[in-house]
Amino acid sequence: MRILFVGDIYGKPGRRAASELVPKLIEEREIDFTIMNGENAAGGFGITENIGKKLHTYGADVITTGNHVWDQKASISYIVSGDRILRPSNYPADVGGTGAAVYTSKKGTPVGVVNVMGRTGMRPMDCPFRSGMDCVEMIRKKTPIVFIDFHAEATSEKIAFGWYMDGSASAVVGTHTHVQTADETILPRGTAYITDVGMTGPHKSVIGAQKDAVIQQFMDRLPTRFEPATEDVKLCGVIIDVDNATGRALSIERLRIDLAPGE
Repeated sequence: MRILFVGDIYGKPGRRAASELVPKLIEEREIDFTIMNGENAAGGFGITENIGKKLHTYGADVITTGNHVWDQKASISYIVSGDRILRPSNYPADVGGTGAAVYTSKKGTPVGVVNVMGRTGMRPMDCPFRSGMDCVEMIRKKTPIVFIDFHAEATSEKIAFGWYMDGSASAVVGTHTHVQTADETILPRGTAYITDVGMTGPHKSVIGAQKDAVIQQFMDRLPTRFEPATEDVKLCGVIIDVDNATGRALSIERLRIDLAPGE
């Protein structure tokens, strides 16, 4: 089983990178299952129904999210009505939607996907460790292949979560900070891990937003509307090979691909 995960898609530039590069990756790298984090796909804040449907046409079998999942109020009913867009599993259950589900790959292999959000430096949530493990145990009754998007701020929390899940999940990939880390590894009990897969979007920016506005807010602390930057667009993500029988990761490859200007 070869899984492609595309890191936080930021605004229109990120969507353009996904539309141009993901279909090529799926074909050229013989990808069996594709996951995209789309919580910043609508101008950096949330995801709309129209954008979600477009990401699926680009190749996403499932879309994960994070702290911006509810930013587009008109799309809340779309998110909670199906299971192809996940919200973090450690939200209260009565908000609707789902944080974990089992899907079927192109070759008919069941794949479990879990979306969890960290608490350090983030809004108050239920315990991601307990919620995440509950989801994993539920999924492993149906398939040994379990992929986790851990959407969190603190490096320490992400690393701790990776060790906690080692041997229980096939992969734990970090999202949210938009800065790709170079620590991809296979942990001792067979879980692929990376602290942050990085952002798919404009890298001549401050984590996707136009840099001048962000700098100004750091200086004067006044409310500022952030708009997506447009230059130096890259796709960041990982490709992970997993053993179908055991669910153990066999390899993890970090991706950082430039989108040619004008494509």
